[in-house]
Amino acid sequence: MTYTIGQVSRQFGLPVSTLRYYDKEGLFDNIQRDSGIRKFSDKDLDRLRMIECLKRSGLEIKDIRQFMVWCRQGSGTFLQRRELFARQRKAVKAEMERMQEVLSILDYKCWFYDQAIKDGTDENVRELRYADLPEQYREGYAHIHPGSLEPAKEEA
Repeated sequence: MTYTIGQVSRQFGLPVSTLRYYDKEGLFDNIQRDSGIRKFSDKDLDRLRMIECLKRSGLEIKDIRQFMVWCRQGSGTFLQRRELFARQRKAVKAEMERMQEVLSILDYKCWFYDQAIKDGTDENVRELRYADLPEQYREGYAHIHPGSLEPAKEEA
C-alpha cells in the first residue's frame, strides 16, 4: 500500500514540510514518486516511526542520517547502531531523572497551594517541619529547600 504525503502528514501529525525535509536530508530510501508526487510505502512509515523516536530521544538530524546510512550498509554496522541506541538510552534515562525531580517539585507546590487555599493562608503550611509533610511531597520540598531538612523531633 502507498500513502500520499498528506496522508502521512495527518497520520503522524507532522507538517508536510517536515516530511519533505526528511526526504531531502536522505532519511528515506528513495521514496517512490508518481508524476512528482511522493508515495510512501509501509516500509517508509516504519522508517518514519524510527526517525520520530530518535528525534524525540534528542538525536540530531545529522546523527539520524548517519544511522540510516548504517542501516543501508547492513549487518557490518550493528555495533555502531547498538552504541548509538545505548548512548541515547542513557541520555533519555538522565532526562527522565531530571523530569522526575521537576514533577516532584510540581506535586509539592500543588499540594502546598491546595493547603493554602483550604486554609485561606499559607502560614500553616510554611510552618510545617519536613517530618510533618506528607511523605509523597517531601522529595519536592527537598529539591526546593536543599540543606534545610531538619531531623524529626523525638516524641517524649
